[in-house]
Amino acid sequence: MTKITTIGLDLAKRVFQVHGVDATGAVVLRKRLRREDVLVFFTQLPACRVGMEACSTAHHWARGLQALGHEVRLMPPQDVKPYVTRNKNDAADAEAICEAVGRPSMRFVPVKTIEQQSVLALHRSRDLLVRQRTALANAIRAHLAEFGIIEAQGLHKLERLTQIIEDETDNRVPVEARDALSALVALVNELNTRIDAIEKRIRTWHTASKASRRLATIPGIGPIIASALTATVVPSVPTSGETAAS
Repeated sequence: MTKITTIGLDLAKRVFQVHGVDATGAVVLRKRLRREDVLVFFTQLPACRVGMEACSTAHHWARGLQALGHEVRLMPPQDVKPYVTRNKNDAADAEAICEAVGRPSMRFVPVKTIEQQSVLALHRSRDLLVRQRTALANAIRAHLAEFGIIEAQGLHKLERLTQIIEDETDNRVPVEARDALSALVALVNELNTRIDAIEKRIRTWHTASKASRRLATIPGIGPIIASALTATVVPSVPTSGETAAS
């Protein structure tokens, strides 16, 4: 078989599409792979350039293919889209990726390390829990407003409302409403505990990271923002054409 020099790999949950060309650009491979067969297939190939769209799982596959000796290039999906020349499907996407990765003007996304993605998981989990806490606080405030109990917005203002809910002698809140709101308060307290635990973990990582500590010396940037930036941006200097976008 003619030596494959470039492959476009369209990622999916179960079935991946491979499109390979030789040094002249002639198509020499079109193949569908099940998820469990991807690394086995690339183990059997000589080292080549592999292009993928940068998505949630792309960094995982990039690390695996790099370990096999392949040169992996991740690209922003919006930059690959113009190269889809026929009806959109997995095969057409793989072909477009293969075409795009060879363009000299293409932007590339550096591959994140496992450590970076782990820290980002902490930040994204924290963000989700904070949004859930905000939704609960707004619900508590809105329900008490129905009984004429008004309080300004802001999480720090929730403490007064919590005291009203927990005060069984306060007749402004009916028993049924108090039971319902007590459940919401319990959820807020649980979220506070979990958020604090995640933030503690982030601060511990920040303390151990030289790059994150250096960013925190910038006025206005604390451990949370510094660690998020460090985990988002690849620490090494990007090569020509690379971008830190993901």
